[in-house]
Parts: sequence; C-alpha cells; structure tokens
Amino acid sequence: MKIKKSSPDVVMMGLGYIGLPTAALIAKSGKYVHGVDINQNVVDTINSGKVHIVEPELDAAVAFAVNEGNLVADTKPVNARTYIIVVPTPFKDKNEPDTSFVEAATVAILPLLEEGDLYIIESTSPVGTTEKMTGLIYSKRPELKNKLYVAYCPERVLPGNVMHELVHNDRVIGGIDNASTQKALSFYQQFVKGELHKTNARTAEMCKLVENSSRDVQIAFANELSLICDKADINVWELINLTNKHPRVNLLQPGCGVGGHCIAVDPYFIVADYPMESKIIGTAREINNYKSFWCAEKIKNTKLEFQLKHGRKPRIALMGLAFKPNIDDLRESPAKYIVQKVLQDSNDEEYFIVEPNIASHNVFKLTDYNVAAEQADIVVFLVGHKQFFELELDKGKVVLDFCGIVRQ
Repeated sequence: MKIKKSSPDVVMMGLGYIGLPTAALIAKSGKYVHGVDINQNVVDTINSGKVHIVEPELDAAVAFAVNEGNLVADTKPVNARTYIIVVPTPFKDKNEPDTSFVEAATVAILPLLEEGDLYIIESTSPVGTTEKMTGLIYSKRPELKNKLYVAYCPERVLPGNVMHELVHNDRVIGGIDNASTQKALSFYQQFVKGELHKTNARTAEMCKLVENSSRDVQIAFANELSLICDKADINVWELINLTNKHPRVNLLQPGCGVGGHCIAVDPYFIVADYPMESKIIGTAREINNYKSFWCAEKIKNTKLEFQLKHGRKPRIALMGLAFKPNIDDLRESPAKYIVQKVLQDSNDEEYFIVEPNIASHNVFKLTDYNVAAEQADIVVFLVGHKQFFELELDKGKVVLDFCGIVRQ
C-alpha cells in the first residue's frame, strides 16, 4: 500500500453500504479519502484492501483505492477540505427519526473545520436537518459563521448496482445558500456523470423522502390488491399482467412486505413531522407492514391444514431472508420478520431456512435451496432470488408464492 503524506481531500464519516462505495469512487477519481467508522473491524478490513459488505465491483474498487494509497480507514477524522456525513438515521420509539448519529459525526469534525471547507450530508434525514446541523456548527464555532459551504445531497442507488449508479444516476444538490449549492455541485461533478440538479437543502431533503415514499405507496397498492385477490380467488400475477396492458397503467408487483434501508424507512420521516397531512403515505406503510403479518399467518394456517389432512407435521421450506432479490442485505427485511414470526409459533415441525446470498446466519441454520425444495412438504417463496426460478417442484408439494416465482 502506498502511503499518502499530504492531508486528505475528503473525510467520509461512515463506511457502510453507501459510505464505502462513495469513498471508493471518490478515491478512484484520484482524491485522497480518509474514511471513518466506529467499528474497528470495519476499519481493519478496509485497510487490508478488503470489504465487509457484498456489492458487485466494490471489492475491486476498494482494493485498488487502498493499494494506490487513495483510501485509508480510521476510527477518527482528520483535517480535510471536504467532509461528507453518511451515517445511519435510525428510529426512536413510535417511528420518530433519530438524527443523533448525524449530530455525533458533525460534533466529531467540529474542531477540524476551517474557513472555506465543504460540509455535505448524504444521510437520509428529516426536512430541516441540514439547517439544524449548520446551527450546531456555528453555535460551537461562531468564528466560522457564513464562512463554510454546507449542502445536502442524498444518494439514490439500488443495492446490487451501487457502483454504476453512483456514477450515472442524476443527483439532487441543495445548499443552505447558492454559494454552497454551487460548491457542492462542483465537487460532485468530478466523479458523477449523471445530471446534477440544483435546489435548496430543504427541498433536497424532502426529495429523497418523497422518492421512496412514492415507491412505498405504489407497492402498497399492489400488496393490497394481492390481499383482495386472495379472497376473490383471482391470480394476482395474471391480473396485474393483464391490467398493465393498458397504455397508461403500470402496476408494480406485490411481495411479502417492504424492506431495506430506504423504502421501508423513509416514509416515516414525513409521517413523523407531518402526521395530519400524510394520510396516504402513513396508510401505505401500514398496508406493507400488514402484508408481512398476513404472510406469516397464511403459512401458519397452511401448516395446520396440512397436519389435519395428512395426520403429520409438515416439513416447511422458507425461501429467502434478504429484503429484495439477489442481494445479501437483510436490513428491515419482511422475509426475515416472517421467518421469525413463523418459528415463534413452531411446534416441532422441521424447517429449512434458505438464503443463497449469505454463507451463514447468527440466528438461523441455513439450508441449500435445492435440498430445502426437495425435502419440504410446503415450499414458501418469500424473496424472488434468481436461483428459485430454476427449481422444478413436485406437483404434490404445497406452494405459497408471495413473490411471483410460480405465477400460474
């Protein structure tokens, strides 16, 4: 590994699913990036040229950046000219956003900030967070007031295609003033090929929340439709396919709920701050959460029906744990919730839990998907992983398809 003697160009606060790919991309452009994470194992892994998350092309990008000396990880920040905050924004009780990680990351760099520095938040945040952090900085460092560039620029990438989309997707950039917007735009122009759209910080913050809330509402319509079709004895997959033949209709596909770090979370940022005005957004969240509960109950009822019919307990394959197809990410996964819910009600049945994208799990004993599908009496498709479409199931098996594997 080459050693950089000069101070870094960029400090990246957070080296998770977005922070690390972004750091690697910036480093690839020739910038010297100092990445910060509170997890020492993450820091050591990155400094060895390896990665702690699965994302296509990320391992090669990190290995190259570390080898070139353009990416170094640490548990503490150092002086730079640009600081990017990419830390989690989880929830407190009652789905209230928790911006304490953003605040902690900001406090960590407070002593390092100098006149003319650029401070960017990429973390998904409630409207007004950028202004709030600006106030925090200036309250602690009043000599810097109006002498920093401060902006918000949310990521909008798809897990499994992050390295491509970081470069080619359009970005929305909102500063606390025009000068900050332009400064941040000039920074992102160095490695983003997508179009950069200028706005203010509040609009940029809301834009991120609205993008994912819109998807959540559309998925909720499909999930609600699947519940109706189940009662009406209609194949929802055929129905949606036929409905989408209309030139101005484009329904999404139902699933077992909604998961991940964005769509299942971001609507709550709006609902928490604007509860009376966000009726559709809030109801969509309820529908998508209920769909997971409904799927778990459907599995339990099917298990009892099998036992009554055959006089023995069934062997059940629960296919998929990730929050979406073909990735290893289990954050906010409805499939994982369903598996947990079903196992809580287990009574000596044999379960085969499948997730082909991870080697092991600290709670669930995993089974190869071919073995599970062959040995199970009831096969439950929770996630549409590509491997599951290749399976040929015996006609005697009971199949619960919550993600469109069979579709007929």
